[in-house]
Amino acid sequence: MVSMKDLAAACNVSIATVSKALNDQKDVSPKTKEMIRQKARELGYYPNSAAKALKTNRSHNIGVLFVDDSQSGLTHDFFAHVLDSFKRTIEQYDYDMTMVNCSTSHSRSMSYLERTKYRGFDGVAIACIDFRDPQVLELVHSKVPVVTIDYIFNDRIAVVSDNVKGMKELLTYVWKMGHRKIAYIHGSDSSVTQARLSSFYTTAAQLGLKIPEAYVREAAYRSTEAACAETRRLLSMPDPPTCILYPDDFACFGGMNAIREMGLRIPEDISIAGYDGISLGRHIEPKLTTIRQDTERIGACAAEQLISLIERPRATIIRPITIEGTLYEGNTVRDMHAHLQ
Repeated sequence: MVSMKDLAAACNVSIATVSKALNDQKDVSPKTKEMIRQKARELGYYPNSAAKALKTNRSHNIGVLFVDDSQSGLTHDFFAHVLDSFKRTIEQYDYDMTMVNCSTSHSRSMSYLERTKYRGFDGVAIACIDFRDPQVLELVHSKVPVVTIDYIFNDRIAVVSDNVKGMKELLTYVWKMGHRKIAYIHGSDSSVTQARLSSFYTTAAQLGLKIPEAYVREAAYRSTEAACAETRRLLSMPDPPTCILYPDDFACFGGMNAIREMGLRIPEDISIAGYDGISLGRHIEPKLTTIRQDTERIGACAAEQLISLIERPRATIIRPITIEGTLYEGNTVRDMHAHLQ
């Protein structure tokens, strides 16, 4: 294995000069830097990460705490894209990403904070977890640099999708398409659910829509079974809705199953809309009407903010950052005005 001493000898310079060149310090000329780097590539020299960590007091390793109730892991459509963007962004800054292992009995012998310190993470991104868990709260309130995704804590940076605006755009679009009997199957209780539900009721009031209590149902996020059951209940009512909004696109597929099993057509007999904008929804027929969350920007922004917090803690503003989504009209909401003509 080639050492820094070997590289210095091959370049006929001091070890200090090699170190400065590889760390891009200003007191080494560009010509010397390029010569040393070229020789390092030829000899196969790579800086020792452990030695670098001792010198900089950083591991250049970021932890990600991610646990979802459905146990879908990194196949979770929305968060998989967010974390992929997060990973690609931190790698541009020469950081690595490690999942915080919290699924085994051995790992649970350590708290999330203890595991973070044990692994020497420079910071942690937290997503899709029970944010009321005492272990999560312990980590959030520690001195470890933390960024949360889709959940807001006071005095912590949070990167969240604009759920208020997204729901407003979706409901307004359905209303403009002539629907007045609109049901909403929302997800389980969370800050995301609360934001969307509040926006749903606020927007409905602004539009003059009356929402019967029975039209608002609950089903767990990404649960096709629960969405299917609630869809059946809504469509079996004496005065059923003409359009149903779902907590996410994946749950929406369960609603589609129920609708088709009941012999109904989308959107001719019943209109539907999802939320998230997963790619599968654009490859089915009819194409799903939904709100596309900007997973690329959410992941990149979370990464940039966490690295800034690690490297420039005093210059980084602690605040929630909201990322807007976009309405994808699709073909699952019927134009009721055209029907009346």
